[in-house]
Amino acid sequence: MLSESHRPLRVAVAASGTGRSLQNLVLQESRFNYRVEALISSKPHSPAEDFARKRQLPIFQSSFGKEASLTLAHELDNWLQAKKIDTVALAGFLKPFPILASYARSTVNIHPALLPKYGGKGMYGMHVHRAVLAAGEVFSGATVHFVTSEYDEGTIIAQIKVDLKDLAEAESVAARVFEAECVLYPKVLDGLSSGQLPLPEGGILQMEELTSGHFTTHFR
Repeated sequence: MLSESHRPLRVAVAASGTGRSLQNLVLQESRFNYRVEALISSKPHSPAEDFARKRQLPIFQSSFGKEASLTLAHELDNWLQAKKIDTVALAGFLKPFPILASYARSTVNIHPALLPKYGGKGMYGMHVHRAVLAAGEVFSGATVHFVTSEYDEGTIIAQIKVDLKDLAEAESVAARVFEAECVLYPKVLDGLSSGQLPLPEGGILQMEELTSGHFTTHFR
């Protein structure tokens, strides 16, 4: 949806709670070619909304319900177009997100696991990390994918992998995965802005942890 090849990607972040990913994206935007321009919120008076107000970001707020209505989808689509948004980035958005006519191919989500494992309805937050530990996985990570009408089944754009061998608590896994998310999501939005992502022919940008907080990048 970018009309100028070098201007920053205008992003609306969709969040339901603490807004940690929203804050990360805003705080890193000066290093990348995107700008967070709006918040879509499913929870009134949330920390995410508080942060957005401090940053003077416009907010679209709705309960979204179990299934977002066509009327809501139309209202949100129009609101995003009026704000000249290019891409919607879900970040801890826990309600069903409507498929928007103008953003059907430019809505992305970050999931705290290496999809297709540990995805689908009910797999979010600590539920994911507990399941990963219970299965005895030695690696986890995060996945950025396009959003479709099915939970976590959209085309994968990028993944980042972290080592879990020294971790025994879900809270520790959550902290390490979130650290990785903070690296991956800005890089993906920057890649979408430049046109370098998504990769052609279904390729996936892959990042792997070398040492704590340091990652290498390759493609597959």
